Amino acid sequence: MTDYVREMRLALREAASASARGEVPVGAVVLGPDGAVLARAGNDREAAVDPTAHAEVLALREAARARGEWRLTGCTLVVTLEPCTMCAGAAVLARVERVVYGAIDAKGGAVGSLWDVVRDRRLNHRPEVLPGVLADECAAVLTDFFAARRMREQ
Repeated sequence: MTDYVREMRLALREAASASARGEVPVGAVVLGPDGAVLARAGNDREAAVDPTAHAEVLALREAARARGEWRLTGCTLVVTLEPCTMCAGAAVLARVERVVYGAIDAKGGAVGSLWDVVRDRRLNHRPEVLPGVLADECAAVLTDFFAARRMREQ
């Protein structure tokens, strides 16, 4: 099994790209069962004027298109920030094998911190969870983005 550092660095690149577009810097990568990158995305809510255009949802959609099926059995979702309830639910519904994330989202995380959607025993699928991969780097991207935004607003 991999430590997912290389893959998280790819997700961090997507987060940086999102930040450069004025989006909250969250990036996601979906890996196929063989570890190959199927899809990658960054947040795109502002440009798309779409509240569901989170990095995870966009990457899961693209991975499903790449595979030609919505079931992403054996796949891994790698994301810079702990997924929210919508994205955690999307991971469960897509049947991903594992969710790997960097920074904890204490205010909205749904993969163990505030809620734990992906490990709810009432659901029919429960992905493995690997938290904290490059957590400090992932958190710093968000902290820097919001600090810069606050400076511009003053």
